[in-house]
Amino acid sequence: MTGTTRFDLRKEAIVKVAAEILGRKGARGMTLQLVAAELDLAPRAVSYYFRRKEDLAAACYRRSVERMDAHITEALREPTPGLMLSAFVRIFFETQRRVRVGELEPIAWFDDMRTIHDPGSGEAFTNVFRKIRSLFNAAGAPPFERIERNARAHMLLSQVLWAVLWLPRYNPEDYGRMAERTVDILLNGMASPKMKWAPPALPSAAELESEPAFLRAATELINDQGYLGASVSKISARLNVTKGSFYHHNEGKDELVEQCFERTWTILRHAQTEADAAAANGLMNLAAQGVATVGGQVSEKLPLLRTSALAAVPEEMRPRLIAGFDRITSRYASVVSDGFRDGSIRPLDVPLAAQMLSGAINAAAELQYWAPGLTPATAETYYVKPLFLGMLSPTS
Repeated sequence: MTGTTRFDLRKEAIVKVAAEILGRKGARGMTLQLVAAELDLAPRAVSYYFRRKEDLAAACYRRSVERMDAHITEALREPTPGLMLSAFVRIFFETQRRVRVGELEPIAWFDDMRTIHDPGSGEAFTNVFRKIRSLFNAAGAPPFERIERNARAHMLLSQVLWAVLWLPRYNPEDYGRMAERTVDILLNGMASPKMKWAPPALPSAAELESEPAFLRAATELINDQGYLGASVSKISARLNVTKGSFYHHNEGKDELVEQCFERTWTILRHAQTEADAAAANGLMNLAAQGVATVGGQVSEKLPLLRTSALAAVPEEMRPRLIAGFDRITSRYASVVSDGFRDGSIRPLDVPLAAQMLSGAINAAAELQYWAPGLTPATAETYYVKPLFLGMLSPTS
């Protein structure tokens, strides 16, 4: 064994352990000391390979992007857009199965990637997005505008990444079945063939727009820069107040983040209640919720906190916060069942459909980044509607 080989093997082991810790603790909790401890090394042995933890995190994220790039590159070899989409989902789910059973090493997901300010991983991720977008411009796809291709590509990428959260609830042998059911909803939507797109407009949540300014500012900063990037100083600066004023209203950032989650659930529950009163059937109930909550984020009137923030909160807080999102998703599932009974929703996997709506709403926090120029109206047409009618359905 040469010295170079030993160097590479040690570096590979460090990245592997760091990726696993990133998945459990986020960028906030992954430290060189913790990585060293799990490898039974002295901290200086890790810092010999990676001087800063940001350098190590960047290496993990680059590895993750490489895997995603391989998935979409293989999928794009298929002859039609529908087969490309299907292959991408199936390859991704099969990789997750192999990770689950120990055949492949886990990778770090992209929740905190922006916080490390690594141009290399950021540009590589953008290239993956462009490849996914090309699927919607391939021969046989409807003539989508560029902004619509961007919106649909963001939806597709977000759905496979969201699956990382819910797939562990299934046994590994069920991952293939769940891939097929995910493909079914992505290609065919949720609506029964007889249904027309006419979601009712929900009453404005105007009373929620007068919320405490700290909650809104913290939500926006955490979504944009991650938990670590949204410092007390930055939140205070955005509001043009002193740090002393911040601590007058809040005990600390963890408490503020918890309040931001509570605020997000309040907005989502408000949409659920209003949709129950306004919609004539289950499909339009869910569609109205999607339009209202995505539109509120695109307009920046009612930003919602992304679940990616869960990776950085103290571990003891996570079960309660995850339970809050689970209750929202369970309500969606109940409405999907209503749609079965009234005939507005075609036969499909109820819990999966609810998860996919949750994933779409959650990902809308970054929709303006990937599809700049969207308005609430165009977000409805280009982003929400395809989830219900099919990702390759014509715009009109």
